[in-house]
Amino acid sequence: MTDNEARPVADGDQGPVADAVTCDGLRYSFGETTAVDGLDLTVRDGEVFGLLGPNGAGKTTAIRCITTLLPVPAGTVRVFGHDAARERMAVRRLLGYVPQQLSADSGLTGRENVALFARVFDVPRRERARRVDQALAAVDLTAAADRLAKTYSGGMVRRLELAQALVSAPRLLILDEPTIGLDPIARTTVWEHINAVRAAIGMTVLVTTHYMDEADQYCDRLALMHRGRVRALGTPAELRDGLRQRRGGQGPLPTLEDVFRDVAGSGLDDQSGDFRDVRSTRRTASRVG
Repeated sequence: MTDNEARPVADGDQGPVADAVTCDGLRYSFGETTAVDGLDLTVRDGEVFGLLGPNGAGKTTAIRCITTLLPVPAGTVRVFGHDAARERMAVRRLLGYVPQQLSADSGLTGRENVALFARVFDVPRRERARRVDQALAAVDLTAAADRLAKTYSGGMVRRLELAQALVSAPRLLILDEPTIGLDPIARTTVWEHINAVRAAIGMTVLVTTHYMDEADQYCDRLALMHRGRVRALGTPAELRDGLRQRRGGQGPLPTLEDVFRDVAGSGLDDQSGDFRDVRSTRRTASRVG
């Protein structure tokens, strides 16, 4: 089965299941700067897919096109078969999104934050209270639900934002640097909750991260972007083995960090983001740390 083929029909299904995300020739520019340059990408239904690359590679811009936060000026983006340019509301109803920037309101309780997102995502009124309770329980925040978010630790804030994204019961959960600024224990806890929810409801997860250990441990497949395009694609094991073969098959098995450096070079050139990118990342890290 190729990446672009629908999954086989299971007994009792009504038809083939579309891939969760398909980008075909996606392009996006900011003025004279091309952020995404003919991106071809497929995320299969039910997998955890990691999108890696240095700052400025185009990851967040691609994510914003997929979530309909940015238009699709060239190429196509489909989410479970729905055109992100022409069926924006249909796409949004399928998504849960945790951006890099903090989305929780420190002046609201955890429960109030999640309830706000339930209204934003048009969860039916009669179901909201139950859905809010379920989302908070899924990330182990029931006991702290009625505390102000400003009293939460960094790990708790990220779990609250995950609950906000889960309250609409999304088929596709998109996470843009979900563990940025967190210590290793908090990072592991966030991923444990992501995987628990995924196992319970079978959702697809698309995640960007700079933590290679997370990508190696939790992602089924990875795409490494550089200068707006996918430069390498495969399972973590396939990417490591591919680099080893390019090196002649000698020496120890490379790490994902080795693969990252091979694809992106130093990552410190003029493509590695601008001042606003650095300021935004550092602000987010300082607030959840």
